[in-house]
Amino acid sequence: MKKHNFSAGPSILPQEVIEKSSEAILNFNNSGLSLLEVSHRGKDFIAVMENAKRLVKKIANLSDDYEVLFLQGGASLQFLIAPLNLLKETGKAVYIDTGSWSAAAIKEAKKVGNVEVIASSKEQNYNHIPKSYSLPKEADYLHITTNNTIYGTQFKDFPVTDYPLIADMSSDIFSKQIDFSKFGLIYAGAQKNLGPAGVTLVIIKKELLGKTNRNIPSYLDYQVHIDKESMFNTPPVFATYVTMLTLEWLDKKGGLGEIEKLNQEKAALLYSEIDRNSLFSGISAVEDRSLMNATFILKNEKLNATFKEMLKEAQISGLEGHRSIGGYRASIYNALPINSINILIEVMQLLEKKSS
Repeated sequence: MKKHNFSAGPSILPQEVIEKSSEAILNFNNSGLSLLEVSHRGKDFIAVMENAKRLVKKIANLSDDYEVLFLQGGASLQFLIAPLNLLKETGKAVYIDTGSWSAAAIKEAKKVGNVEVIASSKEQNYNHIPKSYSLPKEADYLHITTNNTIYGTQFKDFPVTDYPLIADMSSDIFSKQIDFSKFGLIYAGAQKNLGPAGVTLVIIKKELLGKTNRNIPSYLDYQVHIDKESMFNTPPVFATYVTMLTLEWLDKKGGLGEIEKLNQEKAALLYSEIDRNSLFSGISAVEDRSLMNATFILKNEKLNATFKEMLKEAQISGLEGHRSIGGYRASIYNALPINSINILIEVMQLLEKKSS
């Protein structure tokens, strides 16, 4: 029996995507070859890459002003590539610090040029999204991390600026409807809502490129990857294919409008139980709670061993909180069925009854 997978990433994938990708490993497009051994220059894989890019633009409702790339290196490499391509040598980049990953992005950007951190929730252990801050009149860009996987916080509204807004959307990409045209650059590791680990989605507004007067190394230059159609080097063939299948699955479900309804329903059920149940308490500020990562603790730590054993018996996996904050973290990404939420709630209620 498949376990109820609440892992923060690599995370749950739609069952039909797993089945189709496993078939392709044995025989891809009736070619007599495994997907793992086909040429990335062959027509079959080129069609995969083109379809994946097309689906991203369709789902995000993006114009041809934007280019879609599938690269390697995860969001961590984008922490460096983004400022290399967008931060002018005499300019300034603005960052909002909302968690470990935004802090890592800030660290890399400071190696490139002038960086100003205009707001941070670090002193409160990143339990909320900062709201009281002033944007400078001029900057090359403002960087945010839209969803903070470790701490369970999420931007509900995005800052409005006169300069480009760029975002690490690794853990909430395509989980809800937003106006993607508000962003100049979006990047996201695939291993939450898009596919398996190994490929990174980049969406870039083309007019932003070529303005830094910096000699950018080829592999770190967005324009090089655009010119080479995401094939400057051998792309992650399998990860890109599974991502394409996941995008097809999302499109067939009705796109972002439908998946947002489901994600809101799942999150509402779980947060309602966290707030109702006398044994549990949420970690993040209520107004900033993430739809993707619900963080909570047991008020009585002596019950942790019992709770973990009950989770194991219920075939619930991946609920442990990040080591930096402890407790529990339920990652409720797009592919997690609502039944898994219901099973988790049943276990929480059973623990409460046993402890009363």
